[in-house]
Amino acid sequence: MTDLEMKYHAGPAVEVLADELVDLFGVVWRIPPYAGNPRFSAAVFGKNLRAAMSIDGCGVLAGRIDGQLVGCAYGLTMPGDWPSWVTLGDARPQEVQEAADAGQVFWLRELMVLPDHARQGFGRQLHDAMLALREEPWTALHCIVDNEPAYSAYPRWGYQVIGRIEASEDAPAYDVMLLPPT
Repeated sequence: MTDLEMKYHAGPAVEVLADELVDLFGVVWRIPPYAGNPRFSAAVFGKNLRAAMSIDGCGVLAGRIDGQLVGCAYGLTMPGDWPSWVTLGDARPQEVQEAADAGQVFWLRELMVLPDHARQGFGRQLHDAMLALREEPWTALHCIVDNEPAYSAYPRWGYQVIGRIEASEDAPAYDVMLLPPT
C-alpha cells in the first residue's frame, strides 16, 4: 500500500491549503446526484470552510501522496447550539448535549478522498488519525443517507445513527451519527 503523508492544520492556518481543499471538494462531489446542486458547489464549500476557520477547534488533516492532496478529514469543536444538531430536538442524548455545551464534541464535517484513491483505506486512515489528534471524547457527523460506501462504513467504525435531518427539498436526507468515547 502507498504511504499517506498526513499533516494537521488548525484554525487560521487552514488558509494555506484552502484552495486545494476547495479543488478536492469539487472533484469528490462532482458526481450524480450532487453535481449541479448548489449545496455541493466548490464555491459554497470554500465559503463555509473559510467561515469555519474562526470557530474554536477548526482543523484539517490533509493526506498527500507524493506531494499531491488526495484526501482530508475536516471538522471543528461543535457548539451546543450548532444548527444541524439543534434540529434533532429530543433525539439528542442528554449526555451528548451536555458534552457539546462543554466543548467536548468533535463535528466531523468532511472526510474526502479523491475517487482515484478511494477504497484503499485512506479514508479510514485520515479518520482515525484525525480523531487521535482531537481532545473531544465524542465525535458526531452527518452522512447523506444514499452516500455509499460512506454510509455503510461509519457504523462499522462504531458510529450509531441518532436521527435524520431533512433540511429542504433540494437537500438530501442526512443521518446524524455519534461515535461514543472509547
